[in-house]
Amino acid sequence: MNKGLVLMLLATATAFAESPPPVSPVKTMAHAGMIDIRTLVPDIAEDIKYAGSDNFTGAPVPGYKSAKCFLLAPAAHALADVEHALRAQHLRLKLWDCYRPAQSVAAFVRWAHDLGDQRTKSAHYPHLDKSQLLGEYIAETSNHTRGATVDLTAMECDRHGKHCRELDMGTPFDLFDPRAHTDSQLATSMQRANRQRLLQAMKAQGFENYADEWWHYTLIMNPQPTDLYDIPVQ
Repeated sequence: MNKGLVLMLLATATAFAESPPPVSPVKTMAHAGMIDIRTLVPDIAEDIKYAGSDNFTGAPVPGYKSAKCFLLAPAAHALADVEHALRAQHLRLKLWDCYRPAQSVAAFVRWAHDLGDQRTKSAHYPHLDKSQLLGEYIAETSNHTRGATVDLTAMECDRHGKHCRELDMGTPFDLFDPRAHTDSQLATSMQRANRQRLLQAMKAQGFENYADEWWHYTLIMNPQPTDLYDIPVQ
C-alpha cells in the first residue's frame, strides 16, 4: 500500500478515535428515560450549582434553565434509596449536580481555554495553573451527560430531620486540588470519616465514586448507559 495512503488512514483513524461520541437526537427527558428526583423525594435538598453563579465558571452555565436534578430512572430510584437509608441515621443528601447537558460540558471546555478569565482561581483552583484543568478535572465528555452521575454531599440533621448542616468533608464542591481526592491524606481523620460515611451509603445502592472528587458518584448499571444527551434542564 502507498505510504502516503497508510499515513492518511492512520491519521483518520486517530481522529475518529479521539472524537467524542455522538449526542443522542432525543429532545425530551421522558424520551431519554430521565425523571426529576423530586418526583421520588419531594423534599430532597438541592443546590444545583451550575444553574447559578456559585460555580467554577463564575456564571450560570448554558443548558441549565432551571435548578433541577434529572437522572435516568434507575439512578433516580437508587439515589432515593440512599436518601431514605440516610434519614434513618438522621442524615440527608444535598445535591449539587445530576444530569448535565452536552452544551454545558462544551461551555466548561470553552471556559478552560479562556486563560484570561481568572475570576474563580482562589476558590476553585488555587494551586493550579488554569491551563492544567483540562483532562483530569474538566473533560470534553462527561458521565453526567449520560444521566447516571451525581455530585453531592451529606448533611447531619436533628432527630426530627430538620435543621441540617453539611458534614465537614474538608473541601468545597469543585475544588480542583489533591485535597479533594476521596482518600486524600491532606484531610483530617474526621473529614476522611465523613467522606467514608457518604461513600458507604452510596456504594450500598450501587454507586461508584470517582477517586479524584469525593462528591462524584456514578450508578453502575448493566449495561452501562452510553448515550450522551443535550436536553436542557428546565
